[in-house]
Amino acid sequence: MPTARDNAINRIARETLGLETLESRRMDRLDFHEHAAWSIKDALERAYEAGRKAAPPTRTTCPACDRDIEIRPL
Repeated sequence: MPTARDNAINRIARETLGLETLESRRMDRLDFHEHAAWSIKDALERAYEAGRKAAPPTRTTCPACDRDIEIRPL
């Protein structure tokens, strides 16, 4: 069963790179693709952003006031 991570990766590959699947189909014409550098950059930026948004907040102690604070991704 695909995880949320798998679904996000597959969606980015489909929408950004036009790939039907990331599964190996054991045929060169189906498994090897050429992509422009800007398409790969866009896919990587989307993946980074998806990971950033999925990151849980971090709890720590503020070094200035010694209080417990929560740090959230922007």
